[in-house]
Amino acid sequence: MKSKSLKFQVLFCLSLVCLFTFSAKAQTDKSTLKAQIALGVNHPSESGLVSGFEAKPINFPTVNLGLQYQFSPDFGAKFDLGYSRFSNKDNTQEFKVNATRLNLQLVYDASEVFNLYRFGVFLHAGPGITMIKPLSYYKENKLSYLNVLVGIEFHYGLSDTMSLFLDASYMAGFAKDFDPITSGYGSFNGDLATVSIGLSFSISGCYYCEQR
Repeated sequence: MKSKSLKFQVLFCLSLVCLFTFSAKAQTDKSTLKAQIALGVNHPSESGLVSGFEAKPINFPTVNLGLQYQFSPDFGAKFDLGYSRFSNKDNTQEFKVNATRLNLQLVYDASEVFNLYRFGVFLHAGPGITMIKPLSYYKENKLSYLNVLVGIEFHYGLSDTMSLFLDASYMAGFAKDFDPITSGYGSFNGDLATVSIGLSFSISGCYYCEQR
């Protein structure tokens, strides 16, 4: 597990360096504050479950809420909360898990690369914490662990201040192995992939005005 811990520390430090570097180069005259809400599905990794427990490959719901601040036309930061629920496959050991995460991410606006009217593309990545809450018979097997999340968003501008977007993200978890193994019954310590559709609202500024 030392390699996982070292990997996370390196990714965490790089994220903070990038975040503060672009913060120092902020262009406040073009800053934009956005609020986001999204709903979707999730896929938990099999490696996060102990032997004898199997999760459905596709689970609903996943809910994401976030605030995003653009330091400059190209770079920004996002603080968001994600909630996902997943449960067992049919005819397997019964369990259900609530997974909640908090992440601080660096955001890159790659829209100019594609240069399409009212279409936007954003890349995001950053460290965070995941909180696992088993339900049903295994409520005592709660745990928390560090994560790094990476993802991409495709936006379509519905108006000057609101866009519809599709987000695909992958959360890599950095948790210890379950010891004893019974502490992993009905719990989860792995990675989580999500796909969601949502709305992004510009609270400050007009994102698509310059594309007219």
